[in-house]
Amino acid sequence: MASSVALHQLTNCFFIDSQEQSALSYTRPRYSFTRHRGSSVTNNLIRPIKASSVETPPFPLFQPPKVEESPSELEPADPDFYKIGYVRSMRAYGVEFKEGPDGFGVYASKDVEPLRRARMIMEIPIELMLTISKKLPWMFFPDIIPIGHPIFDIINSTDPEIDWDLRMACLLLYAFDCKDNFWQLYGDFLPSADECTSLLLATEEELLELQDENLASNMRKQQHRALEFWEKNWHSGAPLKIRRLAHDPERFIWAVSMAQSRCINMQMRIGALVQDANMIVPYADMLNHSFQPNCFFHWRFKDRMLEVMINAGQQIKKGEEMTINYMNGQMNDIFMQRYGFSSPVNPWDVLPFSGNARIHLDSFLSTFNISGLPEEYYHNSQLTRNGDSFVDGAVVAAARTLPTWSDRDIPPLPSEERKAVKELQEECQKMLAKFPTTSKEDQKLLDTMVEASRPLEAAIKYRLHRKKFIEKVIKSLDIYQERLLF
Repeated sequence: MASSVALHQLTNCFFIDSQEQSALSYTRPRYSFTRHRGSSVTNNLIRPIKASSVETPPFPLFQPPKVEESPSELEPADPDFYKIGYVRSMRAYGVEFKEGPDGFGVYASKDVEPLRRARMIMEIPIELMLTISKKLPWMFFPDIIPIGHPIFDIINSTDPEIDWDLRMACLLLYAFDCKDNFWQLYGDFLPSADECTSLLLATEEELLELQDENLASNMRKQQHRALEFWEKNWHSGAPLKIRRLAHDPERFIWAVSMAQSRCINMQMRIGALVQDANMIVPYADMLNHSFQPNCFFHWRFKDRMLEVMINAGQQIKKGEEMTINYMNGQMNDIFMQRYGFSSPVNPWDVLPFSGNARIHLDSFLSTFNISGLPEEYYHNSQLTRNGDSFVDGAVVAAARTLPTWSDRDIPPLPSEERKAVKELQEECQKMLAKFPTTSKEDQKLLDTMVEASRPLEAAIKYRLHRKKFIEKVIKSLDIYQERLLF
């Protein structure tokens, strides 16, 4: 492997506005923020972030080709943390980074009119990212690990098929310890262990609050896997340069939770090399999740930039949030397992019906103005009656998960449909009865909790969202009868 060179020569040359000196704080989506104190980077390594007008020589390893920029039509954003800079600047246009109802996020700073083409709101150079190839041989961009460093042997010992998060956690911890590395500064914008909702950091009591034994069992296995990896490589005989990266297992497990919740998987091209990579992208990781996102990622290979683009034809009002879809076609338990949050309107949730009752699919879809193929169901709002807002992702999920039959030539018989609807509702009631608590009790608990841990709060919300989904299915079946079966 070619020798590696650490990123250096801090330029601090981002957009600067002397009138705006308020310190910004950062959290992952759905976290409240305080500055991260669990870092292995000591205070004397984090220098004050000041503007500098002194020009520095170009970075010796990464000298991007001179290409014509593609300036955005939107206005540049100017948060304080742009003053963290290396070699090439990260740029953002028409957005602002601020605290919202779901935590820190990215919001439109002006109205965005729909266009026939996508437009850029962020561009982040590869020098600021942490990337590692998904397949052997491991390739890092930027290549910050020097030949012979034991952290590479630890990364090389991981399972190529399943241990991508362990590799990324090792790379992240090494970046925190690498002199003059960008992540020593950006690490202050990551949530600490106390602020993280990841179930990797949950206690056994908090896992039991999920009221989902399968999910709790999966998280116990993941916790054990991370702990076993730490004990294998961070033992007392390990070199000091390794032990100082993660003095205790909590530090390493926190790094794994950051890797899981902030990493994206993307195909990138550098010159003639095309490869799939796991990437942690600063600034872009502040985008929150939505099942109906207004933005997407695009790799600009000519100068090794990740672009955040607004969808073509998308209209966004000032103050609306910019979002992406973290994962498509996944249930809430998968979101909880990786990101530590769930949604009551996940259109891909599933209920385990086991009876023989079936309702007429086409009639159910037409009742709620749901269109498209099963893998592309959406609510046709233009056909909505009197601004009806009942239909959301949960009703779309019901259209996918309810047992149905479909024959366009045979209309449903009202008597048979009523019988099927009643049987399905009774099965839903049995599902609700299996939970130790009701949705009202869960909501009351959330409203009265004081200083609860983040994993505990996420666990209670998860079980509440499961119950609300079942209740939504019951209600949708009631409306189905009212509107169709008179």
